[in-house]
Amino acid sequence: MSAPLATTKTLRAERRRSIYRNYDLYLFLLPTFFYFLIFHYGPMYGVQIAFKNFTASRGIWGSPWVGLVHFQRFFSSYQFWSLLRNTLGISLYSLIAGFPVPIILALLLNQIPSKRFRRIVQTITYAPNFISVVVIAGMLLVFLSPRGGLINAIIELFGGTSIYFMARPEWFPTIYVLSGIWQGAGFGSIIYLAALSSIDPQLHEAAIVDGATKFQRIRHIDIPGIVPTAVILLILNTGTIMNVGFEKAFLLQTPLNLETSEIISTYVYKVGLVNAQFSFSSAVGLFRAAINLILIVAVNRFARTVGETALW
Repeated sequence: MSAPLATTKTLRAERRRSIYRNYDLYLFLLPTFFYFLIFHYGPMYGVQIAFKNFTASRGIWGSPWVGLVHFQRFFSSYQFWSLLRNTLGISLYSLIAGFPVPIILALLLNQIPSKRFRRIVQTITYAPNFISVVVIAGMLLVFLSPRGGLINAIIELFGGTSIYFMARPEWFPTIYVLSGIWQGAGFGSIIYLAALSSIDPQLHEAAIVDGATKFQRIRHIDIPGIVPTAVILLILNTGTIMNVGFEKAFLLQTPLNLETSEIISTYVYKVGLVNAQFSFSSAVGLFRAAINLILIVAVNRFARTVGETALW
């Protein structure tokens, strides 16, 4: 028996023994494995209807192939550029305005000396994450109402005039983004607080002995300590840049703000489920997924080029 073959068999035997010794861990992994297999990878066979003229009577396999017809229809549509502009605009706005907020919140919470006060602040900032999107949308409609809304009452208190926010297309991205920051900033800071807790306390002790201020310790110890975590989350957020949340956008959408509120997610819902154009909506969704894939691969490669932190 040749040496390479013997080595390969030895490695396989060792792998089998390792699996046998840790079988309980693999059993714990099985539910997650089957979840992704059944609900994420299994339905992917239906993506082929984006290249077919799907009819329910013929089924997926029996429907005729039409190639890239649906993609060409979407790209030549008068709505293509407005949908792309609105989706990318809201996504980039959310990323630029919202990504630093959990980091700043985590850094501030980490500096609070009183554990009791810190827990109170954490509870207050975490709570909005557990509010339903439907409830959030209802709250926004009430607060921003031109008649009796809290925001307009404050504006009028300072001598301003009432604004019909839901009827002004230019206000929709700001309302969407700021409400998202308010809802998710506290929960998003948990990951950064965990990263901060893993920083060696002796670094802070040495910095205090050397006379470093809190700001200097945050700048030279805390921020470098959470940079790898921030880079990973930035890559993941960039990979979902085309996936603007459908629920809140649809609930806040009105005929008057449709100019900026119509995004790819709401468009897919309308043409796919409301108008029953399943093949066309699948093509639009596949286009969105392809862009996300390209972005996450490109950003991951860029992160690996400029630093050592990347997803793969």
